[in-house]
Amino acid sequence: MGRKWAGRHAPSLEEFEALAEAARDALPSEYADAARGVALRVADFAPDDILSEMEIDDPFELTGLYTGVPLPEKSLFDQPVEPDAIWLFRRPILEEWIARGDVELGDLVTHVYVHELAHHFGWSDDDIAVVDRWWE
Repeated sequence: MGRKWAGRHAPSLEEFEALAEAARDALPSEYADAARGVALRVADFAPDDILSEMEIDDPFELTGLYTGVPLPEKSLFDQPVEPDAIWLFRRPILEEWIARGDVELGDLVTHVYVHELAHHFGWSDDDIAVVDRWWE
C-alpha cells in the first residue's frame, strides 16, 4: 500500500493557488472579471483566530472562507479595512478529496472556490448551479 504513493507529493500552496486561479478563469465572463477583484489566499489551515471566532475546534472542518462585505450589502460609505478575500485551506480540501475518492482535485477546489465566491456576490443556490454543476 505504501508504494502506491511512492514518488508522489501533495500539491504545494502555489499549485493549489494555480488550481483556484484556473477555477476563477473558467467562470463565465460576466463573473470572472468581478471575481478578479476578490483577493485569493491559500493556506494550509485557517488561522487560529478565525477558527476561534467561528467556534470550530477541528481545523479540518473548514475548507474555505469568504472574508469581506458581500456586494449586496456594500455601500459607498464603507471604508474597507482589508480587501475582500476568498481563503482556500489546502489540508482540509486534500482530506476531503482523499475521503471522497471520486472527484478530481481541481473539481473540488473549483467547488469550494465557487461556494465562497457565492458569499461575495450574494448568489442563491440557483445562481451557483449556473457556474458550478458539482453534482454532474
